[in-house]
Amino acid sequence: MAAKNDAKFTVPGLSIEDGHQVANTLQARLHALNDLQLTLKHAHWNVVGRGFISVHEMLDPQIELVRGFVDELAERMATLGVSPNGLPGNLVKTRGWDDYAVHRGTVTEHLTALNEVYNGIISSHREAIEAVGEIDPITEDMLIGQTGQLELFQWFMRSHLENDAGELNAT
Repeated sequence: MAAKNDAKFTVPGLSIEDGHQVANTLQARLHALNDLQLTLKHAHWNVVGRGFISVHEMLDPQIELVRGFVDELAERMATLGVSPNGLPGNLVKTRGWDDYAVHRGTVTEHLTALNEVYNGIISSHREAIEAVGEIDPITEDMLIGQTGQLELFQWFMRSHLENDAGELNAT
């Protein structure tokens, strides 16, 4: 996944190899978050039914923050000496997940599907934290902050899927 035009530098205190390894880990996160922000916007446009407006309006701030995460990751990669790849063809070619399956759908259908998307994003963000933690605490800290925000978003969505006992409804 590494770009062919990797620079011959990285940040002070890291070897070029370690800096580029961290950046290559971030490339997968970049693709995942680019996909997430597009998926969230898709759900924003296609959610219907009871509770539409609250979900429609809840998604916009998530989209904006995830877009910011994408920019943060790309800039960190460039700082580490690796050219970030934000091209959709590369995302589709290298991703390990399927397209979001819900088109026009109810609040419950979209939030149930988005809950699964968040499960994958958060789990893989945590794996990236583990992968970079010993090498680069700056990147680790960035990913930890993003993961906390992603978990908060998931909680917001899950609150719409809970029954009165606080359990996620099976759908």
